[in-house]
Amino acid sequence: MAAALIGRKIGMTRYYDDQGRNVPVTIVQAGPCYVSQVKSASGPDGYSAVQIAFEDVKARNTTIPLIGHDMKAGVSPKRFHREFRVDESELESYEPGQALTVAAFESIRFVDVTGTSKGKGFAGVMRRWKFKGLPATHGTERKHRSPGAIAGRSTDLGGGRPKKGIKMPGHMGQARVTERSMEIVAIDKDRNLLLIKGPIPGPNQGLVMIREAKRLYKTKAAIAAQAS
Repeated sequence: MAAALIGRKIGMTRYYDDQGRNVPVTIVQAGPCYVSQVKSASGPDGYSAVQIAFEDVKARNTTIPLIGHDMKAGVSPKRFHREFRVDESELESYEPGQALTVAAFESIRFVDVTGTSKGKGFAGVMRRWKFKGLPATHGTERKHRSPGAIAGRSTDLGGGRPKKGIKMPGHMGQARVTERSMEIVAIDKDRNLLLIKGPIPGPNQGLVMIREAKRLYKTKAAIAAQAS
């Protein structure tokens, strides 16, 4: 059974493990979530996935189609809905209306956490892409933070123009970010809390999705094998 939950980032703190080590952790209130739809490859959707819903919402603050969608699964109106792919053989473990809690991560050591990073507004290349900037002396005048030349790719066919994907000033942050293979340090089942080592994307109270890690390096794969 694949483990996945929607939650909210509470903030960062420190956690002392059994050996007295000070571990920086992010607290995430994950779930409880409810299965709002099960999709099968043989059904009209054409692929196998599980949709989960999170956080109660008043009926007047949502839409009638979403209310009917949740009601069909036997759950009250929810604010957020996300889905994750599963193998066809794992669909038997899920049914509409089923509750999912942090207990699903008891035997899992590493997770992937997806969230929306903090928005930084419009930024120049030195802040956005860590450019060094132009020389501070030797004739440079009021252009110390500029990106330098951006074209110079002239051809006989189309003329010079900036190359696609070139690093330039623009909007920074406010993007979907996934931090991979983050370690679960502790689980509080009574309060639906996950303590995850290190920082995760987004501001406090930001929405995040946590699921079992897909790829692990050899060292973490060995640790995960021992934990299971």
